[in-house]
Amino acid sequence: MWDEYTLPQDMDTNEQQEQLRHRLHLLYHELRPRGSAYSYVVDTEAFEEHLDLYVGLRQSRDSELWPEVTFDDGHISNYEFALPRLVARGLTARFFITAGWTGQRPGYMGWTELRAMVAAGQQIGGHGWSHTLLPHCDQQQLDMELRRTRLTLEEKLGVAVTTMSLPGGRYNRRVLAACREAGYTQVYTSEPRAELISSEEIVGRLNIRGDMSLEWLQKLFGTDSKVLQKLGQQYRWKETAKRMLGDSLYAKIWALANRQEKDASEAPTE
Repeated sequence: MWDEYTLPQDMDTNEQQEQLRHRLHLLYHELRPRGSAYSYVVDTEAFEEHLDLYVGLRQSRDSELWPEVTFDDGHISNYEFALPRLVARGLTARFFITAGWTGQRPGYMGWTELRAMVAAGQQIGGHGWSHTLLPHCDQQQLDMELRRTRLTLEEKLGVAVTTMSLPGGRYNRRVLAACREAGYTQVYTSEPRAELISSEEIVGRLNIRGDMSLEWLQKLFGTDSKVLQKLGQQYRWKETAKRMLGDSLYAKIWALANRQEKDASEAPTE
């Protein structure tokens, strides 16, 4: 299935392997040393095991998927726990930042931490200004959530910000058009799927929960695995439920099912 792609002759084997594989973007939120019942929290020891697995998969010629790590929201644990573990393994992740929370909301990174992220070679994207679900925004709100976020991140960090993670994974045609107008070339969703071409405008991701074991991840990345396909089917059923229930009722049900904590009331409901 890759015969149609011609790779530059000066690429080394590792670069060729990366180019030929489907990228599977993994979505993390918060890390803690002892984990939590809240599904968006991943234990730091488990995260280390995940990263070691990803390194091995990138080096293996047998894996059809190339793992990419992303984080949403900008929680302080991204700096305290994720960054040193990524750097120790020579890995780069993309951190999508809720700009209005930066340096303002307890438990989230400030500009000093984000600048350290950039200095360490990590990538920064936008995640809105206030984590509002974008389809609910009028044009003025969209401009703040999108354009203000990009301009503020670029001004404070001194890097180009061209990627946007959609809060709650919610979007429609109007939101996509607004993202383009605000200067974003790629938007990241919560749909679990792999991407062959890294320049796609809409990029899917797999949300990693605290209850996903290393063995489950190994099975996900296994040759001829049907896990990702099944997750895609579940995602489509969930999207149907969102449309039927509405965002407000769905969010309440999601919070109960995922043991959402009180101080995470504005966290995304995928």
